[in-house]
Amino acid sequence: MNNMISIFKSASFKLTLFYVLIAMIISVSFSIAIYNISSRELERGFNRQARVLRDVPVPDRTFNPATDLDDIRLQQINESNHRLENNLFLFNLLVLVLSSTAGYFLARRSLRPIEEAMEAQNRFTADASHELRTPITAMRTEIEVSLRDKNLNLENAKMLLQSNLEETSKLESLSNALLKLARYQDDAWKTFSKINLSDIIISAFEKVESLAAEKSIEFENEIEEISISGDKDSLIELFVILLDNAIKYSPCKSKIRIDVHKTDGRAVVKILDHGIGIKASDLPHIFERFYRADHSRTKIKVSGYGLGLSIAKSIIALHNGTISVASKPGKGTQFLVQFASLKK
Repeated sequence: MNNMISIFKSASFKLTLFYVLIAMIISVSFSIAIYNISSRELERGFNRQARVLRDVPVPDRTFNPATDLDDIRLQQINESNHRLENNLFLFNLLVLVLSSTAGYFLARRSLRPIEEAMEAQNRFTADASHELRTPITAMRTEIEVSLRDKNLNLENAKMLLQSNLEETSKLESLSNALLKLARYQDDAWKTFSKINLSDIIISAFEKVESLAAEKSIEFENEIEEISISGDKDSLIELFVILLDNAIKYSPCKSKIRIDVHKTDGRAVVKILDHGIGIKASDLPHIFERFYRADHSRTKIKVSGYGLGLSIAKSIIALHNGTISVASKPGKGTQFLVQFASLKK
């Protein structure tokens, strides 16, 4: 981490020097051009003045226009050029100071998105490595213990294989989630079409219906016919994630409400549960990768890797939509998703 900070500081200074170099080349070039043009114009002006003065009768014969005017002209030209040089020097010094300050600010601002992306990538790699290491370590430990067991029989071997199979399923689930997250963060693949949002909601509900039945959870809904532009499969997955979360964190025999309506040209979907809710301090973090829902929902322990809502947010971003959440511990949680709707 410290090495990465040093790299970006070094890059900022190098980029600043590059900006300053460009600014000074332009400034000095213009200064030289201004100096040359101004000097020539001054000389032409004094020459015209000298020609006029030479034609003026001079009663004092001690004054020789042929030589004295030339001396005065040269002195005035030198003084004017000297003042011009000083002014241009001060101007370039000011440009150097301002370009250094502005260049560093611009360099930091230019590199900030890259720095944040690299920090996020490093965190993601560290978290993913930790999550992958856990089931692998469990499998290795079980296998090593079993191999040292001289009394290992067929029944125990089957139990070991069953346990390893469960850990393998966890690894497969995690790898699939990571692949989905990477896919939905890249919009190069997307091919959107006109989709009826109510059909998406119904399809998502059918996938989680059995989970709701296990907890005797009832669904209430008020759904309008609204069309949006999007990818059908990813939108179904989005609402499967949101409905699955609502079911997991709702008590048995409770109700979940789904509202779909159109407001100001936007398709709005509300999913409201009456579960245990989320603490206010945890709300800003629920869309972060590997966020553990049970950290804030202490009454219910659920499995998962904390990637569901991250995937949901990526899908919504892919569709240029927005998602917000409101929750009170012990009262329930409401997710509000908005998309641009299409005219009928």
